[in-house]
Amino acid sequence: MERESMEFDVLIVGGGPAGLGAAIRLKQLAAERNQEISVCLIEKGAEIGAHTLSGAVVDPKSIAELFPDWKDRGAPLITPVTEDRVMYLTETRAYLFPNAVLPDCFDNHGNYIVRMGNVTKWLGEQAEALGVEVYPGFAGADVLYDESGAVKGVVTGDMGVSRDGTQGPNYQPGMELIAKYTLFAEGCRGHLGKRLEARYNLREGTDPQTYGIGIKELWEVPVANHRPGLVVHTAGWPLASDVYGGAFLYHLEENLIEIGFVVGLNYTNPFLSPFEEMQRHKTHPEIRKFLEGGKRLAYGARAIATGNIQSLPRLAFPGGALIGDDAGFLNAARIKGNHTAIKSGALAAEAAFDAIAAGRQRDALTAFPVAFRESWLYAELYKTRNFKPMMKKSFWFGSTLFGADQKLFFGKGPWTLRNYSDHDKLKPAAECKPIDYPKPDGVLTFDRLSSVFLSNTNHEEDQPCHLRLKDPEVAIAINLEVFDSPEQRYCPAGVYEIVREGEEGKPRLQINSQNCLHCKTCDIKDPKQNIDWVTPQGGEGPIYQGM
Repeated sequence: MERESMEFDVLIVGGGPAGLGAAIRLKQLAAERNQEISVCLIEKGAEIGAHTLSGAVVDPKSIAELFPDWKDRGAPLITPVTEDRVMYLTETRAYLFPNAVLPDCFDNHGNYIVRMGNVTKWLGEQAEALGVEVYPGFAGADVLYDESGAVKGVVTGDMGVSRDGTQGPNYQPGMELIAKYTLFAEGCRGHLGKRLEARYNLREGTDPQTYGIGIKELWEVPVANHRPGLVVHTAGWPLASDVYGGAFLYHLEENLIEIGFVVGLNYTNPFLSPFEEMQRHKTHPEIRKFLEGGKRLAYGARAIATGNIQSLPRLAFPGGALIGDDAGFLNAARIKGNHTAIKSGALAAEAAFDAIAAGRQRDALTAFPVAFRESWLYAELYKTRNFKPMMKKSFWFGSTLFGADQKLFFGKGPWTLRNYSDHDKLKPAAECKPIDYPKPDGVLTFDRLSSVFLSNTNHEEDQPCHLRLKDPEVAIAINLEVFDSPEQRYCPAGVYEIVREGEEGKPRLQINSQNCLHCKTCDIKDPKQNIDWVTPQGGEGPIYQGM
């Protein structure tokens, strides 16, 4: 098929913090050195920030490196952290840890509670003002390679393709976007990043990536319940002792509260539902007191990469690099990934700019991983590299180990613990106890479909399903028969459903792809890696309002 094409010096796939950080830094370097450089950034969301979902307590250091005058520029970092509380919950009680005994990673002094979608939108405005060509609503559907096998860009998704794969009346072919270097910033479990890791064997010699699913709600609460600047982190109930996870509750400005729940995707019980665990969490007396009388405004979910430096792939390859959570730069111990994403993008931008200035193109940006190793980003991640492997050993044992690692050895001990894959940890359903979750009350706790409604998720139904089964038989013979179809529970949007047809009640997996939040949990947790998430048409999915 003949496609229109456009050429740039640098192409960035993904309009989150990492991609925007890279785009901004490229244009800043061009201005500083009086050189021209063309930069294009594409974003699959309908607008910049539409698919951004994060806690978020933000360390402003990366933004300050890009824009020392960020306050004067009106960056939406409005609410400074005023108090940290870290608690362990039982079913009815909350036990507060003294801040003096906590590792430094839990100290949020100097950080800001933000609505990260608004911050991302602001970064997009700064990028456009610098001359970056920003195109929201365009999904990177596939990678393009040149004759030597190097990445030469991406092709955006075709529009107007019918569900059966034929061209509909409004069909428009995607475009080829070609560049000297392409930076992939798709976020956690990027579908093109996954292909690049396989093609260039980028995971050779590294541990598997590990993941969690984060589920978040935005609430407006009564003035009496609101404590601007308060940061609350909890562990314990309602999760079982062998499940890694925890929750956060952040008090923003204007009587707004962000509440979120994270479950490590290495859990073993196929009956566990992260969504229902989050709903149960809100009924705890210590959490309920902040939300009672309030109104839920928004909902969303997103997988997060938690493996730290042990699980980082090789970052550079011929023609491009992986940045942000496409590689896995999140600092799980600090529960922060935005400042690390921005910094990774800036480092890759500097390597790409120098390469282009030297007349190079489509080679491996080897200066990027070297600069990463010499940066504060590497030092920060290295210090907390053992957090996830230690916490997987159970909360109390893991907390003791990590506390000693940080307090006694300052994170510089001679050990680096291993990470292991998440998808193969489920036990057969016959070996596990079903979990009886209470019905939602529609006031404090809710069902999936009413939650998805608040995410503003939309997909044109007459298009090929973007959730593809490599072998449809596996969904029944393995997932249903052995694990009781865990995708019905780990999906936070009600996408997967077992329906029974005919007099014999023959089971079939129904995929309600129009509900998809693009969280990627199914792509990660499916026990046989049988689900492959690919991009739907550009501009589709959730439209988060400042999540």
